[in-house]
Amino acid sequence: MLTLVRMGGIATLVFVLSACVSTVLEVDGKASRPIPATLVADMSRKSMSPSAPILVRIFKQESELEVWKRDRSGRFALLKTYPMCRWSGKLGPKKANGDRQAPEGFYHVSTGMLNPNSQYYLSFNLGYPNKLEKALGYTGEALMVHGACSSSGCFALTDEGVAEIYAVGREALKGGQGSFQVQAFPFRMTPSNMAKNRNDPNFAFWRDLKQGYDIFEVTRREPKVSYCGGRYVFDQTFEGGEPRDVLAECPPTTNGSNPLVAARTQSDLTAMEGLLSSGAASSAHAYADGGMHPSFRKLLERSGQSTLAKRTSTTSVPISRPDAALADPHSPDE
Repeated sequence: MLTLVRMGGIATLVFVLSACVSTVLEVDGKASRPIPATLVADMSRKSMSPSAPILVRIFKQESELEVWKRDRSGRFALLKTYPMCRWSGKLGPKKANGDRQAPEGFYHVSTGMLNPNSQYYLSFNLGYPNKLEKALGYTGEALMVHGACSSSGCFALTDEGVAEIYAVGREALKGGQGSFQVQAFPFRMTPSNMAKNRNDPNFAFWRDLKQGYDIFEVTRREPKVSYCGGRYVFDQTFEGGEPRDVLAECPPTTNGSNPLVAARTQSDLTAMEGLLSSGAASSAHAYADGGMHPSFRKLLERSGQSTLAKRTSTTSVPISRPDAALADPHSPDE
């Protein structure tokens, strides 16, 4: 597919490589724009510096992306939560190229994965498939966080939203962070949400993800990610170093679990079992094809596709599968 780009009045033809990336030359300096002054002021109030390390958490069901930043205490604190305009697929991990699934798991984004030439304003590559996903035979490529309100396996945040996140990530990487961790979850891993999804075939996978989720919730530091036994393992030191065979049984470890994290995990398990035994856990909703944050869905319902496209993209990129977006069952009141 050919894309026409105007640069100083001269038309230049370029090739688009995928739904999320392109080879368009950056013509307006958007990738080098500074962090907005209001966000820098927020950092200052929260004892953060623009160059301090960051961590990103993504929640599909809630259609939210959080940016966390290390403050002067050495712990991560929430900087800002961004509503996602669109993600595709259903709750659950991405397994195959073309399945329309947005990924779930733990990823690490380095400088080379920032894409100033995205078809959708700016973007960064999550690095799917990671080492575990490759070992499990999962396929796919160019799974991104990008602008606009269109998704085919990616997380779409609006041009304005991704511009802020891109700038914050860029400055953290320039400040010496080798890569920033992205944690992509199906939902906020509360006892209620776990109970609602207890019968989902992905539940064992989600239970593994929750270990990393709990570590961050309790310690406010980045969990160390390892892979063995065909699953994620967190904050473990293995005899003989990191496991080489991701699918083989996990080797012995030389350290135990953090007692505070273990207590949190057990408390949530007890609460989940209580909800299940009392019948208070409602059934999980099914997604037709991805979700949309309630704030964008309300605008889509009220003003239509054209208005939402103009609000979310500088070039009015069309909304992907608006009917499916309107069928998104989740609301913040649930």
